[in-house]
Amino acid sequence: MKHKRLWLGLIISGAAFVFIIAPLLFLTLILGLSESLTWGEGIGLVEVEGMIADSRETVRQLHEMGKDDRVKAVVLRVDSPGGVVGPSQEIYAEVKKLAVKKKVVVSMGSLAASGGYYIAAPASMIMANPGTITGSIGVLMKIPNVEGLMGKVGLKAFTLKTGEFKDSGSPTRPMTKQDKAMLQSVIDSAYKQFVKAVADGRRLPVEEVRKLADGRIFTGEQALALKLVDRIGTLQDAIGEAGKLGGVKGEPRLIRASGKGNDWLDMLMEGAASRFVELANKERGLSLRYEFDGAIR
Repeated sequence: MKHKRLWLGLIISGAAFVFIIAPLLFLTLILGLSESLTWGEGIGLVEVEGMIADSRETVRQLHEMGKDDRVKAVVLRVDSPGGVVGPSQEIYAEVKKLAVKKKVVVSMGSLAASGGYYIAAPASMIMANPGTITGSIGVLMKIPNVEGLMGKVGLKAFTLKTGEFKDSGSPTRPMTKQDKAMLQSVIDSAYKQFVKAVADGRRLPVEEVRKLADGRIFTGEQALALKLVDRIGTLQDAIGEAGKLGGVKGEPRLIRASGKGNDWLDMLMEGAASRFVELANKERGLSLRYEFDGAIR
């Protein structure tokens, strides 16, 4: 009887391995999910790439890194021209909270400007490549106007509103002095928030930051001299530094957030959703942005 139970246990264990564990290991190898299934201590890796239009996935990953006891420090890889103000501020706030718990090392890729720099500011350490394009501290608001085009094709638009400024920024009418003054006050407010965020994160006087905050861009080498970054280095250098700061012995293993961020279909859907939000913001014509508006090749 005991032998039968032993054999039955072995058969069940073997079946579980063949039909459950083995396929899981296979998928892990094929889909590159091994980092999310890492056992033992390591360094968390969160990546922000492209336009910042939606903060939810990045905030989720950062929050998870803060709760995961295996993660001893976090590398935030930023390769972004920035984006919409609100999502940039939400990521900034989560990075700031995480940096209180664990060391956060930012690794800047080819471009980490405007909102891309904003989210990096509160990190424990910022590393950039010598030729990384960063800075562009400032705010912009793009407002298209199609009134002339509509006139050429014989179209007219009529707006009924409850207040003078309800349709400020409308592409179908000229902007008044009052519109410009009101919108400029909004931009100035967001600008002050940006300057203060950089000053707080980099522990620099507000006046010193304001001198650099006229929208100009810097190379990583220039940013180092201006104290906007801490060191020159690659992503691998940042991982190594995070390992040291986190007390990880030997070569640090990478740990990615679980779930949504690692599933290829979810990443595809997330990218499509972010692109939709980005296009929707542009179509509305009135969008406050921490964004570098230039072409770097």
